[in-house]
Amino acid sequence: MPLSAPAVDREHLHKRTYDFGGYRRSDGLWDIEGRIIDTKTYGFPNDHRGYVKAGEPVHDMWIRLTLDEDFVIQAIEAVTDHGPFAVCPAITPNFQRMIGVRIGPGWRKEVRSRLGGIEGCTHLVELLLAMATPAYQAMFPVRSKKESSRPPGKKPALLNSCHAFSEKGAFAKKAWPEFYTGET
Repeated sequence: MPLSAPAVDREHLHKRTYDFGGYRRSDGLWDIEGRIIDTKTYGFPNDHRGYVKAGEPVHDMWIRLTLDEDFVIQAIEAVTDHGPFAVCPAITPNFQRMIGVRIGPGWRKEVRSRLGGIEGCTHLVELLLAMATPAYQAMFPVRSKKESSRPPGKKPALLNSCHAFSEKGAFAKKAWPEFYTGET
C-alpha cells in the first residue's frame, strides 16, 4: 500500500535512488554492491562541472564490499562517477580503512570512526552504512544454515534485532520457544 496522497500541492525538486545487489562468488566470498544517485528536477550552475542539467546525476557513487561468511570485509572499492566538486573522488582510497571490519554490532560506530567528517564522503558513508542490511539479505542462505546448526541454548542471532523478531512476539514463540518471554 503506497503512502496516502499529499494534503497540499507540492513541487518535486530532489530524488535519491539507492540500488543494492548481492552476489555469491565462486571463491566462497560474497560481493555486495551499492549505488547512490541524486538528481534534481531543475538545472543549475556548478563551478566544477559548468552546468548540471535537470535529471543529470549530482551524485553518482558506488561501493563494492567483498565479505567472508562471517561478514568481515576482505576488500572494498569506492568510486565517485559524479560529484559536485573536483575533489570528491580523491577521498575514495580512505575506504580501504574498512578492510578487516566485521558488519555486525557496532557497525555504524566503526564506519564513522574510520570515515567520519573530513576522512570520508557523506554520501559514500551513508551508502556504506546502508549496505549492512543488503549484505544480511544476500547471505541469508549461509546464515540460515548456520542458524540450523546453532548449539542448544545459544541465542539466535536475529532475536530482538527488530520488532518482528522480538523475544515477546509470535515469531519467537513459534521459532524459538526456549527464548520466548511474552505472555503464555
